[in-house]
Parts: sequence; C-alpha cells; structure tokens
Amino acid sequence: MCPFLWMRLGLLAIALPAGVSHVLANSELRVYPQVVDLTGSRDYQRVVVQQVLPSGETRDVTARCAIEPKDAAIAASEGNVILPLSDGETALGLRFESYEFELPVRVQGATDDPTLSLRRDVMPIFMKAGCNSGRCHGAARGQEGFRLSLFGFDPAGDHFNLTRELPGRRIDLGSPKQSLLLTKALGESPHGGGERFTDDSKSYAILRRWIEEGTEDDAAGTPQPVGIAVLPTEAVLVGEEAAQQLVVVATYDDGSTRDVTDWAVYLSNNDNAAEVSETGKLVAANRGEAFVMARFATFTEGVPVIVLPSDVSASPEMPEPHGEVDLAVHKKLRKLRIAPSAICDDEEFLRRVYLDLTGLTPTVDERERFLASASPTRRSDLIDELLETEAFTDVWTMRLGELFKIRTSNQVSYKALLGFHNWVREQVAENQPLDRLFADVLSSSGGTFDTPPTNYFQMEANTIQIAENVAQSYVGMRIQCAQCHNHPFDRWTVDDYYGFASFFSQVSFKQSTDPREFIVYDSGKGELDHIVTGEPAEPTYLGGGKADLSDRNRREALAAWIVSNENRAFARNVANIVWSHHFGRGVVEPVDDVRISNPPSNGPLLELLTDVLIDCGYDLRELVSTICNSRTYQLSTRANPTNENDLAYFSRAQVRRLRAETLLDSISQVTETSNRFPRLPAGARAVQIADGAASNYFLTTFGRAPRETVCACEVDMEPNLSQTFHLLNGETTNKKVSEGGVVRRLLDDGADVAVVIEHLYLRCYSRRPTPSEGGQLLDSVDPDDIEGSLNDIFWALLNSKEFIFNH
Repeated sequence: MCPFLWMRLGLLAIALPAGVSHVLANSELRVYPQVVDLTGSRDYQRVVVQQVLPSGETRDVTARCAIEPKDAAIAASEGNVILPLSDGETALGLRFESYEFELPVRVQGATDDPTLSLRRDVMPIFMKAGCNSGRCHGAARGQEGFRLSLFGFDPAGDHFNLTRELPGRRIDLGSPKQSLLLTKALGESPHGGGERFTDDSKSYAILRRWIEEGTEDDAAGTPQPVGIAVLPTEAVLVGEEAAQQLVVVATYDDGSTRDVTDWAVYLSNNDNAAEVSETGKLVAANRGEAFVMARFATFTEGVPVIVLPSDVSASPEMPEPHGEVDLAVHKKLRKLRIAPSAICDDEEFLRRVYLDLTGLTPTVDERERFLASASPTRRSDLIDELLETEAFTDVWTMRLGELFKIRTSNQVSYKALLGFHNWVREQVAENQPLDRLFADVLSSSGGTFDTPPTNYFQMEANTIQIAENVAQSYVGMRIQCAQCHNHPFDRWTVDDYYGFASFFSQVSFKQSTDPREFIVYDSGKGELDHIVTGEPAEPTYLGGGKADLSDRNRREALAAWIVSNENRAFARNVANIVWSHHFGRGVVEPVDDVRISNPPSNGPLLELLTDVLIDCGYDLRELVSTICNSRTYQLSTRANPTNENDLAYFSRAQVRRLRAETLLDSISQVTETSNRFPRLPAGARAVQIADGAASNYFLTTFGRAPRETVCACEVDMEPNLSQTFHLLNGETTNKKVSEGGVVRRLLDDGADVAVVIEHLYLRCYSRRPTPSEGGQLLDSVDPDDIEGSLNDIFWALLNSKEFIFNH
C-alpha cells in the first residue's frame, strides 16, 4: 500500500513500502515493494511484478520474470523470494521479456539469529491459525478452559495464560514436544479445533523453538509494528481464474520492514467476485468488485479488485465531463466497462435539484421561469439561486440537527434545545465554515442557554457514549467494538478506544440559577481507566499521536485536531455526507460506517471531494455547488445495457424515496395547505421542527429520525406497507386535497378540465401529462361531478411513485 492509501483513512502518514513503476511500449510494469530491506538471518522478502495494460487490466507476470541479485554474495533468490547472505547493499535485477530494471537491496545483521519474540513471532501464529478468534479461544470465556485475548489485544495476559495457568502441561519446558500447545495443534491430543498445522510447518517450528528458548515475554524496546502494506495496491482481473499474488509487508517502529505474507489473515468482502487463499493469492470468479483484506497484528488493510469476464467489451467512450468530479467517476466506470447514462432533461433536473436543495417541489411559476431562460448556464444559475434560499438553510439545519442529536429529554429543556437549534441555523445561514461549526460544538463551555452548543453534552452526558457519538458523527467511524477488544474488521484497538474516550472524562456539569439550565465545563479532574491495564488512559487522537494539553483543555485540543488538515477523516466524512444527500448513498455507505472492510466505492472520488471541501475553506454551499453542477449529478435514471445493475458507482441517477419531512412539506405545498406542529406557528414546515422527539403519525410512519442516536440508520428511507396504507386510507392526502381547494379555485377561474389536469401534473411532477395520460384521465372525469373527479385525480397523483420519489 502506498502512503496515499494509508492517508485515505485520515491517519498520520507512515512510510510504507510502495511499488516502482516502469513504462513500457504498450503497458506499464509495477514492481512491489520498491526496496528489498532484509534484517537478520531469518528474514526474507517476496517480490511481485504486475503488468498494467492500456485497458486497465492487470496481470501477475512475476513467474515470467527473471529475478537475480547483482551481488550473489549479499543476497540470493529462490524464485521471487529474496534471502540475506551477508551485510551490504546491492541491486536486484529483474528482466521481463526485453525489459530490464533494478530494485535496491539492503541487508543488515545477516548472521544474527535472535531469540524468538512473543509479539513478533508467536502471536501471528495464533492469529493465522484462528486460535484467538471469537469462535475459538478468543471468545469471552475461551474454549475448554483456555482463553486468549480476541485477536491478541492483550499479549501480556495471553503470555500469562500460556505459561502460568497450567504449569507443565500447556507449556512443557522439559519436553517441548509434549506441550499441549503443540500436541493439540497437531491433532495428537483431543482438540475441538482439530489440526491447525503439521509438524513440518513454519508454525510448528516457531512455536517449538519458542518453548525451547524458555517462553520469555518480550523485553522492553522490542520492535512493534506500526503499519502494514498490502501489495499490489489494486487489481483488475479479466477472465475466469485470472490470479494475482499479494504480498504483505509490515513496518516496525525501529524502521525495519518484514514480509508477513505467510502470517496475515485474508478475507474478501465479495467471494462471488474474487476469492483469496490462505497464502494471499487472489483468484477471479464472477464479474464484480471485491475488497480483499489482510490482517496482521492490530492492522487491517486491503486492495480493491475488479473482475471482468474475458469476453467483456472494450472500455466505453466517456462523455465530456463537466469537471473533476466527472473525471473521477468516469475513470472508475472505464475500469468497470460501464457507460454512464445520458443527462436528464430540464424538467427532471428542475424537480430533482429543488427537492435536494430546498426540500420542496418547484412551483408552476418557478418551472416556467426556468424553462423560459435561454441562458446556457441556466442550470448552474438555478443552483446558485437555491443555495441562497432559507429553504436550503432549513434542510441543512435539519441534517446537522440529526448529527448533533438535537432533541428534548429529561436532561434537556425545550428552551435549551431551541437555542441550540437556532444557533446551528444561524451558522448555516451565515455560511459559517463547517470545520469551525463542528469545532465550536466540540470545544464549547458555559451555560446551556448562553452558549447553545454546550447542549451537545447535555444531550448525552455519558463519557463513553459521547466518545462514540463524536467518532461516528465527526469522522464516520463506529469504534464501539474496540471498547472490549481490538476491532475485528478495522484498525482500532482497545488502546485507541480508551485514548480517544479520555478526551471527555473531565466534562462536568453544575446547576445554573435557572433550574432548566446547566453549566458545562472541564473540571481538570477525572480519568478514564483502561479496561485491560486498569491505568488512566492518556488522551490520544484516533490514528494520531498523544494530545498536547500544555495550554488548553482536552476538548479544545481534540476540537483543534479533529478538524485540522492533519486529520483528513473529518473533511472526508462531511464530504461523504453531503454527497450522500444528493445521490441517496455515500461513496462510503453507510456514511457513518467508515472502516477498512467497508471501503469507498470510488476512493479517488472521495479524496477529490475531500480536497474540494478543504480547498474551499469548508464552505458547504461551494461543495454542494460542485456536486450539483457535475454531469454525474445531472444523469438520467434511465439505464443502458452496461449500467442497469449499477447501484454503487454513480453511472446513473437512482430513484430515491423522499424523506419524511420533504414528502409532507411537498404534499402541503402542492395542495396549498399548512401543518400544525407543537411549539411552531401555523404554516411551519416539517423540516423546521427543532425537536427530534416531536413528530406525528405521518412523519413517524415515513421514517423521520427520532435523534435518539447519531446513527444514519435512524432515517428510514425504505418504503413499507404502513406507508402505502397511510397514503391510500389515511387522512393526510385526502384531507389536504379537499382543504386546499386547488381544483375548486382553478374551476372558478374558468379553467376547463384538460387545463386543470395539466396544471395538477405541473404542480406534482413539474411536467405536462403525456397525450396518453391526458386522454385517459380526461375520459375518466364524471361530467356530473367534475370537481370530485379532478380531486380524485389530484389524490392519485400525490399517491403515485413519481411524486413520492425523487428521480
């Protein structure tokens, strides 16, 4: 993995082995890693060579390369495995067809053979064999009286259980071969896990030698891994059974590297597309995309893999992009051999952008004004206009209210809640940079009335829960798993969890003179004890270093770091949320479940959006403008033969059900009726409801977020039977059609039946009825009850999929 992909997670960049690229006449050769660095007599390093064709297809051509060190006295090669012989530097010569190139080789301590290390040599065996997994001895109670920490989060505890819990049996220093640790793994003693390896395997040799050497725990200063690289960094496999060997290289805190391909655990998130063997060999299966991960120590990294059939057509020609967003989307589509749909027509664009930016459908007059414009920039002009509306402010106040859990509770009064809501609305209206808005909430201190952002800590006062909420809403990461053990599918460890949670251990409250108001402050006292060590956890940034608290309190330090350029994860999370609002899904989906095992569908696109947000100074409107002006946003929902199954790569617009608030507001708008919500004036929109705890039957049925958690899943966008029954039989649409009197006023103004039908279509769909639709509806009108028939048509339009969905 190259440093860029490491930074994809918003972490501190670590120098990890990348590849060396060589451009040939009709392709490109990539050699991994870029340097062969060997330390100690037991060290070795695999080399892989990947050919990249002009079509984007990749091929593993390692076996077709001649690989030989220039100085045979310093290093030797066995196939693609490089071994140390003596200290020094040389070059590794590689020849592919008529092309020759070199890699630097460094060898240190070639004759050194130190004693084995528990953490470096032994613990990886337990991981590889599955001994410390949740289904085996890593379970909370272990198995058959033997317990290991899940995925090795507590090496010291594991060492005790191995060497002290059953003296002379689990480990037999007098007769290492008789140790239960070995006999059970070989299947010589009854073992629920069966045989894990054989007596001629590397695993057996290492464990036996460690026992023979006395099973000592590691001495202080033993090098620890700080990251891993999975190489090559991507693969596009064409044809069934096409393969690519992976190499995993670990980097240690002393600067050394180590080939850990044999000890990594591999997993594909889509075996239907690409399978991966225990040795790290990728094999193509069916057309699709997979993310193949390797786990070593506490680190999980992976590579995206695209699989295409051998008879796939050539990469389609891409249309003219509107900007860099389209270039990033087109690059991915080209690899997938997917052609994007055509651009939607003006009426489709008009309705879509109004619903997304204002939460309302365009009025008939707004439609006519837009279509009457002859300006070649009328779409971008409309976007600029809508970005300055109060309706846009209301939409994003609502979205931020969900992230900040703005709702009343036993702890939060309505006055305090309203102050927080209004403060957020002011920030959005004034276009306050989003990094400052989020940082001000996180670092806020004072009274919940006088300093509204402090209500964020009244919404949830539990230290652990605050930390989890901040991680999920600020950087999109669910770190809950790491509270008790290292995360099984991400890089977060127990140390990371408690280091991050300790930022909130000193948040304190005291009563104000008003019993409804509290003062939020940092007491300077109070620690959070680490679940394993029992010692106070030191405040540590997620993926960063320890906090400098010399001139500020813990939350101020965290607020400054979390929105800094040092932590791209914040900008990436916000950019992903904004993208998701306009496409119905994020580049990472769900938007608040960012982890190694849930990669972005288009990594370069997400990095581009992140750069746009940072470069524009976290200007929400600028980012929305960039997204909505892209060709990708303006695509039609109509599929072509290449993209009819695409749900993740943005080759066409997706049909999206309207949010509960938007649907109710749009029904009220087109019927010219108003709603009554608690503590809001008549005519207020559902999107303006400040309190997440306030709702009505319609909003609850259609999935309005109650804001009880920060999870994006609280907004339920899935259609269900209850919604259908309510639209058909409930009072909302029926009552509003009759109360609004739209049809009656049109008839009173002298409009004939055909004109009324056309007008209702324009109100609901922003388009005129087709001749077929108009003719059928006209024939259905009862001449003895014209108004009733037209109201029925109005009701039917409001209940149609075309109205309920954005498209």
